[in-house]
Amino acid sequence: MAKLPEIGKISAEVFNELIYPHLGAKNRHILVGPQHGVDVGIVEIGTKAVAMTSDPVFIVPEYGFKRAAWFATHILASDVATSGLPPTYLTIDLNLPLSMTEEELTVVWKTIDEECKKMGMAIVCGHTARYDNCYYPMVGGATVLAVGDLDKYVSPKFARRGDKIIITKGPAVEACGIFATMFPKLLTREFGEDFARRAENLFYKMSVVEDAMTAVKIGVRDEGVSAMHDATECGIWGGLYEIAQASGLGVRVEKERIVLEDCVNEICEFFKIDPYKSISEGTLIITCREHKAEKVVELLRTKEIKSSIVGELVDQKFGMNLIEDGKECQLEHPKVDPFWKAFYDALQNYKELEK
Repeated sequence: MAKLPEIGKISAEVFNELIYPHLGAKNRHILVGPQHGVDVGIVEIGTKAVAMTSDPVFIVPEYGFKRAAWFATHILASDVATSGLPPTYLTIDLNLPLSMTEEELTVVWKTIDEECKKMGMAIVCGHTARYDNCYYPMVGGATVLAVGDLDKYVSPKFARRGDKIIITKGPAVEACGIFATMFPKLLTREFGEDFARRAENLFYKMSVVEDAMTAVKIGVRDEGVSAMHDATECGIWGGLYEIAQASGLGVRVEKERIVLEDCVNEICEFFKIDPYKSISEGTLIITCREHKAEKVVELLRTKEIKSSIVGELVDQKFGMNLIEDGKECQLEHPKVDPFWKAFYDALQNYKELEK
């Protein structure tokens, strides 16, 4: 039996050996079931496709409760948006710490309400209570449903050899957004006030909802986007590996073509993490039929979302390949995200400075 990781998501080995063989009753209406590296499940209900995803409600008080609630809502909606269908319904369970005040809950709930309204997502049921032994940041769980026509959803099963790969925003968006939000005084000391202020703007890029909903406007499957994946744990390298593996294909990517957000390189160098292996909620990996790839990039540009075509899916026999500095090497899944250790080390080393 494969071992559980010390921290973070389970490995593909644990998923394959424990989770995947035990999935309850069979059901012929499942269109996309559990897969490692796939953000959603999709079922057929009547004439509609219903995509769904579940995640913790992740509230970090140190972000400030309004920002924390924005992030929590977009984490939930981002996964389901990778189906190509719009976030439609939210069910939410809040198991709140006893330390949370009425004022703090009011800010959190009104922010969730505001963001749901912006996305057109209705809250349909839930549970809200305070309990002993409940602590931040995991203060509950939620499920998001996205509803659309059966011919409008995307999935790795629609990806084909020759599909172009598009990446939005670039590496370490989440890692750097969190560092900038948690350690503004440190970044000000090291890089200046203007840099620290610009870096904090990364926080509100930690969502792929607009990226995904914009991309599919050009068409899906043979008419455009075939699959999408949010580059969270293990970043771009992990996300690329996962979407190719889920598609049953290989990948060939040129590192120098990947876009980069302002301040990312400096922050990653300072905290000594590899940006391409680091958590990056907000970075969307898109596979797209070749004849529509440039149109996706153009449409994203109209929304001021950086993106670029970085490579393509290839036959599985050619494997996972990365071109860096003109040299081709094997792309491997990082397995362990470097952000977590760097983040907790920073909390220990710099907490006095941030007071």
